[in-house]
Amino acid sequence: MSGRDLFSQPRRIRRGAALTLVFASVLATGAATGSFDDPYRKDDASGAPRSAPAARQKDVAEAAAEAMAEGKSPVEAAERAVSRSGDRWGAVYSEGEYEEFKEALDGEYTGVGLWARLQRDGRVEITRVQDGSPAAGAGIRAGDRLVSVDGQKVDGRPVTDVVSLLRGDAIDGEEDTAEDAAAGTKVSLGLQRGTRTWQETLRRARLSTEDVTVSSLADGITVIKVDAFTKGSGDMVRAAVEQAADATGFVLDLRGNSGGLVAEAVTASSAFLDGGLVATYDVNGEQRALHADAGGDSTRPLVALVDGGTMSAAELLTGALQDRGRAVVVGSRTFGKGSVQMPSRLPDGSVAELTVGHYRTPSGRGVDGRGITPDLDADDDALQRAETVLSGLGEYE
Repeated sequence: MSGRDLFSQPRRIRRGAALTLVFASVLATGAATGSFDDPYRKDDASGAPRSAPAARQKDVAEAAAEAMAEGKSPVEAAERAVSRSGDRWGAVYSEGEYEEFKEALDGEYTGVGLWARLQRDGRVEITRVQDGSPAAGAGIRAGDRLVSVDGQKVDGRPVTDVVSLLRGDAIDGEEDTAEDAAAGTKVSLGLQRGTRTWQETLRRARLSTEDVTVSSLADGITVIKVDAFTKGSGDMVRAAVEQAADATGFVLDLRGNSGGLVAEAVTASSAFLDGGLVATYDVNGEQRALHADAGGDSTRPLVALVDGGTMSAAELLTGALQDRGRAVVVGSRTFGKGSVQMPSRLPDGSVAELTVGHYRTPSGRGVDGRGITPDLDADDDALQRAETVLSGLGEYE
C-alpha cells in the first residue's frame, strides 16, 4: 500500500468508510453549481419519496437543520444520521473540507511533496519526491526512510495516517484547525539514509499534482502511471498514447489509484478504445451510460496493472478494458468501490455525500464489494509479468 501527502482525504471521510471519491462527473459538473435534480422530488401526488436514497438524503438534511435550530453542530448531527442509515460510503464534509476536496480533484494540494509506502517490515519508505517541492529542496530522496512526523513515530502506521501527519490533518479523533494544513506551516520529519539519521523541518506549500507520469521499458514498451483521476488527467493519458508513436505496447499502471473524477477515467478510456460502452450506472433508479470517444488506439497490446488500492473510477476503467477484451489485467483483486455518491448542501453550508446507486462494467458486472479479479495474479513482480505478457501478445500482432 502506498500514498502521498496529496490524497489524505478530509478527516470525516477517513473516520468513516474512508477514501470515498465522487462518482461520475459530480465535481466536474454538478456539485459546484447545484445543477442536480431536486433529490426530494416526489413521484406522484401521494407525496412518497422518489426512492430510498432520496429519503436518506432528506433524513440527513432534516437532522442538520434541527441541530442548527437548536444551536448544535449540524455536521455532527448529519454524521450521526449517515451512520444510522447504514450507507457504507456516506460522508459529511464541513464547508472548508469540501472546498479542500474539490481543490485536490482540481489537481492542487498543500503538502511537502512526498510519496511513501509501508514496507513489509513496517518501515515507511519514501518512494518519490516531487520536483520543486519543499522535500526536494531539502535534499530528501527516494529510498530514504521516514521515521517520524512532528515527533510521532510512523513505523507500522497505515499510510493514510502518515499522509495525514504530513498534511497536518487531525487523526484518531483529534480536532484540526484551519491553520493545521495551511501553506507555510512547519512540519518536522525524522529521516534515515543508511546509517545516517537526521531531522528536517519543512514548510508546507501549495503544489500541483503529478498524477500521470510516463516512462519507458525495454522493447519499446511505454508505461503510463495514473495515481488519481484529477482534472485533466484523462487528456494527459490520451496525449501520452498519441505521443508514443513508436511504442510496441502499453502498461497502464493503476495500482494505488484511489479514483477521482469518473469523467476523467472515461476520457482516459478513449485513449485505448474506439468508442463504445465504458460503464452503466443508476442514480435513484434512473439508468445511465458512459461511452468512450471514437478514435482511440485499439490495436497495440495493453496491460492494466491493478492492486487492492485500485478503487472507484480506476476500477470502472479497468472493468471496461477487461470486459471489452482490450487489456490483460495483471495484479491482485481491486478494492471493490463501485457505488455512486451524490453531494447535497446542508443548511449550514456543509455537504452530505450519500450513495444513490451503483455502476456496472459493460458486461453487467457489479464492482461494489467484489472488486475486479485480474486475468493474471501478480504481486511485487507485476511490472515484470506485464512485460512478459506484452512480449507474448506482440508475437501475434
